[in-house]
Amino acid sequence: MLSNTTLGMLLATVNASILIISLPAIFNGIHLDPLAPGNVSYLLWLLMGYLLVTAVLVVSLGRLGDIYGRVRIYRAGFVVFAAASVALALTPTGGTAGALWLIGWRLVQGVGGAMLMANSTAIITDAFPARQRGTALGVNQVAGLAGGFIGLILGGVLSAWNWRAIFWVSVVVGLAGAWWAYRNLRETAQPRPGVRIDWWGNLTFAAGLTVLLAAITYGIQPYGGHTEGWTNPWVLGGILGGVALLIVFCIVETRVPQPMFHLGLFRIQAFWAGNAAALLNAIGRGGLQFMLIIWLQGIWLPLHGYDFAQTPLWAGIYLLPLTVGFIAAGPVSGFLSDRYGAKLFATGGLLLTALSFLGLLVISVDFSYPMFAALLLLNGIGGGLFSAPNTTAVMNAVPPAERGVASGIRATFQNTGMVLSIGVFFSLLVAGLSRSLPGTLHSGLATDGVPGPAIAAITAVPPVGLMFAAFLGANPIASLLSAAGVLHELPASTVSTLTARTYLPHLLSGPFHRGLVVVFVLAAALNVVAAVVSLFRGGVYIYDEHVHDEEIRVESDCG
Repeated sequence: MLSNTTLGMLLATVNASILIISLPAIFNGIHLDPLAPGNVSYLLWLLMGYLLVTAVLVVSLGRLGDIYGRVRIYRAGFVVFAAASVALALTPTGGTAGALWLIGWRLVQGVGGAMLMANSTAIITDAFPARQRGTALGVNQVAGLAGGFIGLILGGVLSAWNWRAIFWVSVVVGLAGAWWAYRNLRETAQPRPGVRIDWWGNLTFAAGLTVLLAAITYGIQPYGGHTEGWTNPWVLGGILGGVALLIVFCIVETRVPQPMFHLGLFRIQAFWAGNAAALLNAIGRGGLQFMLIIWLQGIWLPLHGYDFAQTPLWAGIYLLPLTVGFIAAGPVSGFLSDRYGAKLFATGGLLLTALSFLGLLVISVDFSYPMFAALLLLNGIGGGLFSAPNTTAVMNAVPPAERGVASGIRATFQNTGMVLSIGVFFSLLVAGLSRSLPGTLHSGLATDGVPGPAIAAITAVPPVGLMFAAFLGANPIASLLSAAGVLHELPASTVSTLTARTYLPHLLSGPFHRGLVVVFVLAAALNVVAAVVSLFRGGVYIYDEHVHDEEIRVESDCG
């Protein structure tokens, strides 16, 4: 069970990150211009659609696992995932149609990922005794967290070869996992056929969270001459409507006889504190990958002479210390938390994570790699120390019959936090770019002899478009000068300077760093708050089904 559920978590989480680093190859493969109006939305939906679907569906699918069998839903997850991966690998067209095809099947792939994520933790909790769950969940959680960073390495390697290979790998792993699961996994928990599905709860929760997260996705895109879309009536309406639907959902859950989202679980101290800390941590670090990839691929690697075709591979390699930190700290902290409790390790991990963000805050954009690697290692160790003990404490505290829905709630908090993190981090980054990038562009282009009207045309391009162009390995200056009608009027030496691969990354570096300062300050603050919340989790808190159906045994730990 541990080996198969670990494979499932790896498959689900690798595919949450593999596209981040592979987007340049995919955009080039389907011939999509990053500066064309509306194409930024395709990029964001390719990136965030998968996360949105998993965030919305994990609670419902965890509940279905409680009713019909967790292993049954889990096995089906491999099949759905593999089928969607085949469709992605066989993308038949390019351009806008190709982008829409990819987005649609990524959403289906997210359904399969949610089936795996919602039930893997519950299956492990069922199979292992309480005093071994920390070790088992530590292995599983490290696989899940490390999968996000393994996806970066794998995406870099495969995208350097062929972008379709990114999806063919998922086909092979998905089919192998399905065969293994149907052959070896057996149901250990008793399905609950008498329990009914809470349709109103499912509907209001799915609709509310989808509308809210979709509105945030469009809020970080340009609108009506603004660099971001927070003034868009549809975005504002979506945020208010999504929140309203979630409030209705909470009311529904207090009135239906068999709710999908047992609000009573939040009366358990270890459960609410662990989930609140996980949500704050996910918001505080969920967008880290995206920020680091843009930083490396769009700025640091080109400035250090790396060819654009090689930046995805090297970005993944340079992020390895983050993965090493997770893998080193996760199983150890899970094993020790079985003996000493989660509080010390989870809280300490959150504080280490906050410290690493403060370190990233003070280094320059053109950093020395050993210092950068050390900070990434510290961040990974902090994440590994927090995740496994926190998950163990949350899952130990709930009754066996509620483990599927509890696992879904935990995954929902984590995935929702990641989507919110990308939205918040990206919005702050773009806000920082918008304040300083036009002036930096104007000064740099004027110094290089570009006429005033052409400068005005280039500085009018939304900063998010220029940043994504650099991230995707393109220097759009030549096409923008050509559109302004001045490209052939400039001296050849000037054109050579303006179209060099280092020109745009050099101009972006200063404004990008000013945006990063705000992002990393917020990330550090959120992790400190999460550490404070983590202190309220109490001692070792284990539901003992052998004592009484409604009794919880509380044991004191060294804290």
